[in-house]
Amino acid sequence: MRILAIDVGTGTKDIMFYNTEKEIENSIKLVLPSPHLTICQKIEKTNSNIYLNGVIMGGGKIKNQLVKHIEKGYKVAAEKLAGKTIRDNLEQVASYGIEIVEDKNNKKYENYTKITLQDVNINKISNIISQYDLNYNFDALAIAVQDHGYNEKMGDRDFRFEKIREKLKKPIKPEEYGFLKEEIPEYYSRMQSVKKSVQLAIKNKNHEKPLLLMDTKFASICGMYYDKSTEGLNSYIVMDIGNGHTTVASIENGKIQGVYEHHTSRLNGEKIDKLNKRLADGTITFEEVHDDDGHGAHVINPISKIEKVIVSGPKRKLIEDTKLDYHYASPGGDVMMTGTIGLIKTIKYKLNQ
Repeated sequence: MRILAIDVGTGTKDIMFYNTEKEIENSIKLVLPSPHLTICQKIEKTNSNIYLNGVIMGGGKIKNQLVKHIEKGYKVAAEKLAGKTIRDNLEQVASYGIEIVEDKNNKKYENYTKITLQDVNINKISNIISQYDLNYNFDALAIAVQDHGYNEKMGDRDFRFEKIREKLKKPIKPEEYGFLKEEIPEYYSRMQSVKKSVQLAIKNKNHEKPLLLMDTKFASICGMYYDKSTEGLNSYIVMDIGNGHTTVASIENGKIQGVYEHHTSRLNGEKIDKLNKRLADGTITFEEVHDDDGHGAHVINPISKIEKVIVSGPKRKLIEDTKLDYHYASPGGDVMMTGTIGLIKTIKYKLNQ
């Protein structure tokens, strides 16, 4: 089985093309700039009006770059789906000076520079890999993006954690946080957009292939779960310390027993020590994390003890300021492939492979 795994992060987009008949260390691997960084460069170098099409993608710094473009005296227009990259509420998008396109065929946009928004350009990735694998063709595709979800009656910080907590009604394996294409909830608008753009790109080339979408944080948690350092452990903690978010899960008997998610900028060694110990003993509360500008916490069961803390993410060195016994995850021998390996393990699990 040949699996193409793509983990779209804030800083990088990490790609692994894995053949289950070979050692994972012999996989083709790519680490590329995150798509929103490339889009920002395009906007910065454009000296004309801009027309945004495509789908919802990770916004990152795109909004700020567009506002700067408008301040230079240029116009920006966005099709409705692409505009939701900036904000789900299109009235807010318009308040930044961005025109929401009602008629795509309006000739006034003819001379605008077109910029297409999408997290994954599957054809571009396939073209690169096929140069190194002359028999390139994938049997399954797994993609991770961070998706807060959207509910017009609730802020995205609260809605995101409500859905994380909703999934954890009982102890579950990390793979349960993945969705095959037919399982993706409508409220995960970014995942739905990835599904739409990928299916459109491959429908005439690879026909229908299994497609899995997963949140980047839980792809990383799953990858750490399969790190060799966890062999022989029963009660431990996994931490993805990202540029913006830190997501932490307690594991016992092979299943997630509790989770908390915070904003990385609010954390330091002392706070991580405290929160991880309270996660382990089951005394952490939703309020103590949420009221500190985090997303929240939810625990089903305490774990027996913290045998070790397995750590990943670009800000992972924060763990060095703690008193915890930690290990830097490198499943498959590569710290950058933690999320992609989590995706590979998840799609194999979901397909019963």
